[in-house]
Amino acid sequence: MMTETPNKVLFTPERLAKSQEMIARYPEGKQKSALLPLLHLLQEQEGWTSPEGMEYVGQLLGIEPIEVFEVATFYTMYHIKPVGKHVIEYCRTGPCCLMGGEEVYAHLKQRLGIDTGQTTVDGQFTLKEVECLAACGMGPVFQVREKYYMNLTNERVDEIIDELSK
Repeated sequence: MMTETPNKVLFTPERLAKSQEMIARYPEGKQKSALLPLLHLLQEQEGWTSPEGMEYVGQLLGIEPIEVFEVATFYTMYHIKPVGKHVIEYCRTGPCCLMGGEEVYAHLKQRLGIDTGQTTVDGQFTLKEVECLAACGMGPVFQVREKYYMNLTNERVDEIIDELSK
């Protein structure tokens, strides 16, 4: 069933069909279990998980918008405000910091001219601080989409930014 929210965030017909397939995987009364994949669908389509989009997902699942918001704000993989084309999620936990992360992240911020949680003026990059990326022996580490960049140095950061800027 296709339901409209006040700002008319709707899945494309293909994503709506996919969302219905996902919801159907779960027994009656357990459709909320499809919440995480539906939030991924929303973010793929819209670029972020807007309040209107979260409300729409809640309607599809028959749950309250606050239940969707609680989940979307808990996980760092969901962007609850608009982000740049490349979201750089960098690890700020102890092992990465001990391996030079503080210097590398300071260089990254200076290179992009932004701080954590900000997006470059051209809309290309957003910096996001995250907890452990599970690559502790290869720090400092950051991730862009599903790709990890490990053993970072200031020089390697410059190469990566140049590569992503193309």
